[in-house]
Amino acid sequence: MSEFNHCIIATRESPLAMWQALHVQALLRKHYPNAVVDILGMTTRGDQILDRTLSKVGGKGLFVKELEAAMMEGRADLAVHSLKDVPMELPEGFVLAAVSSREDPRDAFVSPRYERLEEMPEGSVVGTASLRRELMLRARFPHLVVKSIRGNVGTRLAKLDRGEFDALVMAGAGLKRLELSERIRGLLDPSLSLPAPGQGALGIEVRADRADLIEALQFINDPETRACTAAERAVSRALGGSCQVPLAAYAIVSGGELWLRAHVGDHRTGEMLCAEGRGAVADHLAIAEAVVADLRGQGADALLERVLCATAQ
Repeated sequence: MSEFNHCIIATRESPLAMWQALHVQALLRKHYPNAVVDILGMTTRGDQILDRTLSKVGGKGLFVKELEAAMMEGRADLAVHSLKDVPMELPEGFVLAAVSSREDPRDAFVSPRYERLEEMPEGSVVGTASLRRELMLRARFPHLVVKSIRGNVGTRLAKLDRGEFDALVMAGAGLKRLELSERIRGLLDPSLSLPAPGQGALGIEVRADRADLIEALQFINDPETRACTAAERAVSRALGGSCQVPLAAYAIVSGGELWLRAHVGDHRTGEMLCAEGRGAVADHLAIAEAVVADLRGQGADALLERVLCATAQ
């Protein structure tokens, strides 16, 4: 490959997104000590619209379109994303060059008053930014009041501290990366709150015609994480996954096998369908197909159609 000597990383300017970009910048500088690695901070539509849920304004793609435009125009070479925020179908001309090893993918329970979700009395208000977590809360804790909350991590914590919510359920990885681990009362076991596809991993997006850059980034790519998250994202893609669909999918490698669990449901009622599959890591996409077939056999398509119709209203 040609010598790697310079690149520009496009990133959102939220504290967590900037941490992710700085993390990849540090990895690149360490691996290529003679390279110049710069950062281009940008504000996206997803950052600007805070008065409506993502499911009503266009989905998580609002967080990446401006970054892709910067790459297409040559103002940036790569973009660093939380993989869970990357749309399941990338625009033509873009690829995920690398998927990093995973931070803890579990959801975190954050509360100044309570130690655990199980301790919260009837009528307590829990905030979440995702329909997936809303589904979990309504299914497992129907006595709680679930409300949507938007904004970056600091904004959400400030609303909690002002007493607008009794607790939040949010990604533990983000809190840890921002050195806010002390806010975590507990991490929710996946058997209780199954993570979102790609949660805890970073995805590095580049233009598909940048073979040089794709090769240069392979030292960051973690094959096991890539296989697990590819299976998770395949489930979401097959079922029309977006932030408009309450869907969870999480895979781990255990005993030499890939174990994939997934569920979909109706976040308004707590109705939930669950499926799982196991097999060789190399067969991760076939495992995902089997899990999707199981969910569809249980009526997932009709259930999600009802959810999407309700969300569009």
